[in-house]
Amino acid sequence: MTSEIISKYLSNEASEQEVQALFDWIEASEENRNQFIKAKKIWALTTLSSDLYFDAAPILQIKPKNRTKQYLQYAAVFLVFLGLGTTIFLLNKTTETPKEIVLELGDGRLEYFSGKTQSALLNEKGVLVAKKFPTEIVYFGKVQDHKVIYNTLSVPYGKCFKLRLSDGTVVSLNSGTTLRYPEQFGLNGNRNVYLTGEAFFEVAKDKMHPFIVHANQADIEVLGTTFNVSAYPENPTINSTLIEGSVRMSEAANPSNAILLEPNQMATWQNNSKKIVLKEVDPAFYTAWTKGELAFKDTPFSTIAKIIQRTYDVEIINENSDLAKQNFTGTIKISESSVENILDLLKRDTPFNYSIKQKTITITNPR
Repeated sequence: MTSEIISKYLSNEASEQEVQALFDWIEASEENRNQFIKAKKIWALTTLSSDLYFDAAPILQIKPKNRTKQYLQYAAVFLVFLGLGTTIFLLNKTTETPKEIVLELGDGRLEYFSGKTQSALLNEKGVLVAKKFPTEIVYFGKVQDHKVIYNTLSVPYGKCFKLRLSDGTVVSLNSGTTLRYPEQFGLNGNRNVYLTGEAFFEVAKDKMHPFIVHANQADIEVLGTTFNVSAYPENPTINSTLIEGSVRMSEAANPSNAILLEPNQMATWQNNSKKIVLKEVDPAFYTAWTKGELAFKDTPFSTIAKIIQRTYDVEIINENSDLAKQNFTGTIKISESSVENILDLLKRDTPFNYSIKQKTITITNPR
């Protein structure tokens, strides 16, 4: 029975009751936990070969060629159409991932966040290092540098999570994000974390220990500040938006290729050209997700579609070529809106058909 539930869970076919039963079983003993880890590794190896495929892009459609702004409001959704763009895009088909937030400890043990109450987080020696809440982890303490142990927190599509590191730094993690960080920072050296996805950092000040976010090909170094980093692997750029303080973005392989940011500026690292571009921005558009909103400003639909996929945990296939050329400006309240709300709103402006099968949305031309 347990092996059947594990198989259904890894294939994302388990019910809520089955998932809860599985988590209870995993936490019942170390043997059960090790058995699950082994099963997960075997499953990952057997499904790896099916993860490399492309799919056509996501949602909605676009309006006529006039440049007049059109204001439409539906439920809690507000969008403004700003005319035609020139973007044509493809999105990677999203692979099945666990729908629970997972914490991998330095010794390989896994912790799950399934809506339970507060609990203690112990290291491999049984020492208390953090308190675990349903939507947050709070760490504390320091260790000698040679004893620094890294934890890895993975947040699936459709969820967000907050993390308070042992130095007091607060990190908000967006959907589809993984952060590798010290369980407890060392007494000496830099404070290094490794990001894949998007996170908002409120860094505790410590002039003697610079805080460095390693994001693929770029590093972002700070002493104490507030900033956002977007470094999703499917995107060809890495963006760092500064709210207050100062940060330095540099090429990981060539630290001399660097730029300093001031508040209300965004630095963009371009993977292909190896260049860093600086521009003035309104940070509110890049940090709205931390307040439960999605905000766009003349944003290509290709970018918006990726954000919607991560936020609502859906796959979107767009078979309407005109849609890929549209830019949008507006705000969406995540908790009060659904993908259907957004689609129905846009249909009022530009006719199109769409169908939903489980979590896959297919957009087609109007008949």
